[in-house]
Amino acid sequence: MKAYEIKEAIGIKGIVLNLDRQMPQPGHWEIKVRVRAASLNFRDLLIAKGGYRGGSKPSVIPLSDGAGEVVDVGPSVSRFKVGDRVAGAFFQGWTSGAITPDGITRALGGTVDGMLAEYVVLPEIGAIHVPNHLTFEQAATLPCAGLTAWNALVEVGGIRAGQTVLLLGTGGVSLFALQFAKLHGAKVILTSSSDKKLAHAKTFGADEGINYRDSPEWDKSVVGLTRGRGVDLVVEVGGPGTLERSIRSTKVGGTIALIGVVTGSGQIDPRPLISRAIRLQGVFVGSLEMFAEMNAAVTIAGLAPVIDRVFPFEQALDAYAHLEKGAHFGKVVISV
Repeated sequence: MKAYEIKEAIGIKGIVLNLDRQMPQPGHWEIKVRVRAASLNFRDLLIAKGGYRGGSKPSVIPLSDGAGEVVDVGPSVSRFKVGDRVAGAFFQGWTSGAITPDGITRALGGTVDGMLAEYVVLPEIGAIHVPNHLTFEQAATLPCAGLTAWNALVEVGGIRAGQTVLLLGTGGVSLFALQFAKLHGAKVILTSSSDKKLAHAKTFGADEGINYRDSPEWDKSVVGLTRGRGVDLVVEVGGPGTLERSIRSTKVGGTIALIGVVTGSGQIDPRPLISRAIRLQGVFVGSLEMFAEMNAAVTIAGLAPVIDRVFPFEQALDAYAHLEKGAHFGKVVISV
């Protein structure tokens, strides 16, 4: 079968297409999936460059996010049958409950092979049915960006109608967070360096937009838009230099959800966190149970993930390059 592999962690040039990778076969409690689409995350760029803290296995098949149809099931499988439409779970061992070291050991596209291949084998506890109204391309965006946003908004943020959420940028996590926030009746303030992207975000429900190039002290703009109160929740994906402004944008008793590998490092003054009782909570994707809850909400709402562009399988490296440029609005997807 055809599958991409990271042969050398030197960036996109280290990713090669293997035209004759051995076809995987399902064992006990495993399913075989014909992958139809996969999507990219910022993490995938880091893994390709050898800069991801979790590391990766040699010649790993990249990408954590993908969807397809079940074509074979191994002995003892009870949750799936041939023909089912499924997505892989980012973490292959975190089924429910609180995050644990064991639960996050096996991550697709890193410590275990990922989804950028024609066929993959997954444990049945590492896959999930996808909403029927979604295409495979749309479903492939859910496992990382979608679930991360859901965890940040619902599990960590406890979002409620009437609250205000601050989102940074127009990448996959931020746009999923925008959709989930509006689904819960919340107000959304979104930042970007592009007026065009801000206008586009308003078509998806963003209430206010701030161009941080025109307003470098954008935290003051956020406070002004909330009449001096600050926001209830920040989904912090901005990178180095944004966390201090996010703190200043947050209300007394509010929450900041720090998103995985996207948020940059740097020194911050912790005193505002203490004096204003702001909760700073890291978010690392989510469990299979959260995934099921998110899918139920997506199904009921008929929500459609925002896709920037779909590349054919043969142009997967172009998809990586497109993501690396940072000009995308929503998810970058590869059709397999």
